[in-house]
Amino acid sequence: MRKLKFHEKKLLKNVDFLKYKREKGLREALVTRRYHLVQRDYYKKYSSICSMVQNLVHTLKQIDPRDPYRIEMTDALLEKLYSMGVITTKKSLARCEKLSVSSFCR
Repeated sequence: MRKLKFHEKKLLKNVDFLKYKREKGLREALVTRRYHLVQRDYYKKYSSICSMVQNLVHTLKQIDPRDPYRIEMTDALLEKLYSMGVITTKKSLARCEKLSVSSFCR
């Protein structure tokens, strides 16, 4: 390979090929490596599931705590996540707010 010219070196100083803006830094690479995910799409899918669960929890928290619909949906969500092994206890929605991709990979 040829030696880079001055202006080419100067341009490459500002570019980091390991971090892209759309990739959320090195977190994706670390999780992919730690949990042996075969494709990058798996990380994206788990991330979208996490965001959907967090949006659902946010919506449920806005409903009145004594509402029977909220109680039923909260129990169903906690039971589903507990049976999947994503959360360790079925105590409250606070655990569901802090879900991460790592919890799904485990």
